[in-house]
Amino acid sequence: MPTPTRTDALALLDEWVENEGLKTHMLAVEAAVRHYARLRDGDEELWGLAGLLHDLDWERNPERHPLEAVDALRERGYPSEVIQAILAHRSEYTEVEPENELDRVLVACDELSGLVVACCLVRPNGIDDLTPRSVRKKLKDKAFAAGVSREEVARGIELIGLDQTEHIQNVIDGLRARGEALGIRGEDIGR
Repeated sequence: MPTPTRTDALALLDEWVENEGLKTHMLAVEAAVRHYARLRDGDEELWGLAGLLHDLDWERNPERHPLEAVDALRERGYPSEVIQAILAHRSEYTEVEPENELDRVLVACDELSGLVVACCLVRPNGIDDLTPRSVRKKLKDKAFAAGVSREEVARGIELIGLDQTEHIQNVIDGLRARGEALGIRGEDIGR
């Protein structure tokens, strides 16, 4: 069975996910994880699949997330590295701990990508001039993007062993590269 492609993954995303905000989140995490793959000599396509599909079953079955998605991905021939990373991003539920670079990067990018997108949506220039300083300020404001787990952001930073500012900048850079597709550039905000 050939390895599924990004096109296959996008089709699966459209089949399983109706909420546009969740789709944007999954695309944002993909962008950040792909950026890290380039920085850390990872397989960009493989890492991208993990980022893109990590919350595939969140809408359908949040109480079992990500187990239903993992079963479906196994049936469709997705690589074991993608399955491992998706399981590890919910280690508190799956008891699968992050073991490798992809696992750690996915955990580190998941919640922070959501916060960065939220920051973009309240700024007139979106991601165009977003800085780590602005994101850190919003990170401290627990009322802002309250669904973003600050504990998971901190855990992710610890897992990848970077300074908070450097990690935030890496996520911004990854999302900025896909800003148009994510609708987070200044000219996209408010449309």
